[in-house]
Amino acid sequence: MTTYVVLLNWTDQGIRTVRESPKRLDAARKVLEEMGGSFKDFYLTMGEYDMVAICEAPDDAVAARFALTLGTYGNVRTRTLKAFPEAAYRELIGTLG
Repeated sequence: MTTYVVLLNWTDQGIRTVRESPKRLDAARKVLEEMGGSFKDFYLTMGEYDMVAICEAPDDAVAARFALTLGTYGNVRTRTLKAFPEAAYRELIGTLG
């Protein structure tokens, strides 16, 4: 599984109905699970982003499909970062000339 950091901001619609957001989070978990992925961590944050999710997906296509699906609901906008674990980081750096 590949790890992704998903940065989320509420849209105007999403913040107007913020009290429903825990149910939406549960629904998003289910959608990602049905796609073969999972949430590892979720945080409400202060600053540039409203929320941060650490997710795993089988591949980039699933991660993209998940982000697009979330966008179609109209409650959040996402930015997705592919994350390399420390071991992969060390391996990549080790191959530099």
